[in-house]
Amino acid sequence: MKLDANARYTEEHEWARPDDAEFVCGITDHAQDSLGDIVYVELPEVGDTFEQGETFGVVESVKAASDLYMPLGGEITAVNEVLEDTPELVNQDPYGEGWMIRISPSDPAEFDDLLDADAYETFVAEEEV
Repeated sequence: MKLDANARYTEEHEWARPDDAEFVCGITDHAQDSLGDIVYVELPEVGDTFEQGETFGVVESVKAASDLYMPLGGEITAVNEVLEDTPELVNQDPYGEGWMIRISPSDPAEFDDLLDADAYETFVAEEEV
């Protein structure tokens, strides 16, 4: 399982990484691996606002569909429109080209409440027992 040391993680398997005053977000390597081949990604509109933990979209694979949850509350400032035509980027590079949204956070301190890479790795290991 790959992790991004600069990101923080949710127990729902999303990640958020600071980028200037915003955060870039997506699903974890563990999540994409569990889902299998991603065939569709539904993302919100730029300008939409969500609270931390709210559903912001859906990812579908050959195995299942799964809701996407906001790692931090805030306003969507960008969506990765490339995923509309090439959703497999989520499988190939979940922390890079497979990013999903950019957020202008309503409370940047929410980032500090997320799991760091070590805590997320422990959480996943315990979840699989």
